[in-house]
Amino acid sequence: MTTLVPAPDGSYASLLSELKERIRAARLKAAVAVNRELILLYWSIGRDILARQTAEGWGARVIDRLAADLRRDFPEMTGLSPRNLKYMRAFAEAFPDEEVVQQLVAHLPWGHNVKLIEAVKSPEERLWYARQAVEHGWSRNILVHQIESGLHRRQGKALTNFARTLPALQSELAQELIKDPYSFDFLALGPAMSERELEQGLLEHLRSLILELGKGFAFVGSQYHLEVGGQDYYLDLLFYHLRLRCFVVVELKIEDFKPEFAGKMNFYLSAVDDQLRHNSDAPSIGIILCKGKNEVVVEYALRDSTKPMGVAEYRLSAALPAALQAALPTEAEFAREFPLMALVKLRMEVEREIRLLVADQTEAERPLALGPMLTELQGLGLTPQTADRFRNALQTMNRAAHGLDVAAADAAEATEIASVFLAELRVIRDRRSS
Repeated sequence: MTTLVPAPDGSYASLLSELKERIRAARLKAAVAVNRELILLYWSIGRDILARQTAEGWGARVIDRLAADLRRDFPEMTGLSPRNLKYMRAFAEAFPDEEVVQQLVAHLPWGHNVKLIEAVKSPEERLWYARQAVEHGWSRNILVHQIESGLHRRQGKALTNFARTLPALQSELAQELIKDPYSFDFLALGPAMSERELEQGLLEHLRSLILELGKGFAFVGSQYHLEVGGQDYYLDLLFYHLRLRCFVVVELKIEDFKPEFAGKMNFYLSAVDDQLRHNSDAPSIGIILCKGKNEVVVEYALRDSTKPMGVAEYRLSAALPAALQAALPTEAEFAREFPLMALVKLRMEVEREIRLLVADQTEAERPLALGPMLTELQGLGLTPQTADRFRNALQTMNRAAHGLDVAAADAAEATEIASVFLAELRVIRDRRSS
């Protein structure tokens, strides 16, 4: 007798999908349960080793003996090396409360717990990072990054007016979510960057930006257009926060905070609330990210603002330790050792200014070489008066950039011409932006 296989109709497909999802969920629960039991086992082993060493004065060599004996009796089990047994002892010492282990750190993989032991010395901070890792589902690499960036010291530290402008529950959550300073160490930007370059860099590293902002931020757009009273306005970055249920406007400033920034943000938030906010959304929030700030000035600027906003700084990279800074040669020493370095730097500054001018004109893909960019600049009618002289000096600059020998007189002449050309470029750009 032949058994008929049911056709893959909608009912069968639905059953198959449901069973596959049930199997995945069961496998995940099994993996979590196995991990939890393993962590509890490691903690109990570490606790017993610690207790015996304390009570009976055992030395460190007993761990080597234990590791050899345990691996002999359980050859199929990994994780019983002397090094791992020492981590178990340190684990039990770092988390002495069994209830905390069961309810919190047993939900983290062993590698996460090892990193917490190695990288965080304060018990309070260690628990804080453990809770964050469980809540947000951080991978081990993300956990290490958050520890190295000092997230515990930055979280919830921004100056805001949330307590006055938001309901209590939303105010507490919003304050907790905003950091100060924000760490943009994934950007390779120098001190002479423009706001456009900062914004473009953040967009190019959007995943890293979202990670730094924190869980719940959904990207809506950059240079988001709003029309108010027949005039056009553009928001640097616009997000929607899934837990706060509100829009979040982020404004980027490459200078220290000024009181007028708060007034502009107040205007933007009014427009967003009027044009984008739904009836079920909470009031929109603004975050002003600045190079620096005076806390007293910020407090005065936010005191009478009617819209919820916060002010925080950002950091592009951590400063070198003093010992390393002292070991580095000074700019004068570099100039003596590498006489053509200033010429190479000047060429880079010229190229940067030309890119900014060309980018203002068209959205087409930009040429990479400096020569074609000069030609495009000429086609746009933005050529400085000394362009022909600069083209002649460019050959000398290119030789310097490729490490070839350049006569001192030629280098001096090229430097003089390029400096004048650079100044003219900046005048043209300032005139167009005014």
